[in-house]
Amino acid sequence: MSDFSEQQKLLKIQKGIRQVEDDLVKWIQDALDNKQSYGDLEESQFRNLVRISDTTDSAEVIKNFLRYQVGRDKKWGKGKGSLAEKIVEDIDTNIKKTAEDIAKSCQADYKPIWLELIRRYLGYGARYLKFLRDGNKN
Repeated sequence: MSDFSEQQKLLKIQKGIRQVEDDLVKWIQDALDNKQSYGDLEESQFRNLVRISDTTDSAEVIKNFLRYQVGRDKKWGKGKGSLAEKIVEDIDTNIKKTAEDIAKSCQADYKPIWLELIRRYLGYGARYLKFLRDGNKN
């Protein structure tokens, strides 16, 4: 494939990602708005998850880290109704399907797109958690 057509493919992928950002924001905000699904989650703990997502090329590593956090304490929630499991569910369903749709339209591998969408989803979550924890304070 020529460099030009490869660049066109990358631009199309980037456009596809930008077009679904509203969905990513909505999904993570819905998860974080369900305060009953988790405990006193600190920004630093969520930022650690964002850092993990930035340093791996594996969705499974990200999900493994989330499940590890559930085992450590109750701040991520416990069991099927936990925030951690909701995030894993979003990663495996909404985000993965979206990545597959973008990849199909661009004739590309979905995994790098999936990881980029996961990273953005988690980054938007870190911002929203900051708002939830500190945005309403005087």
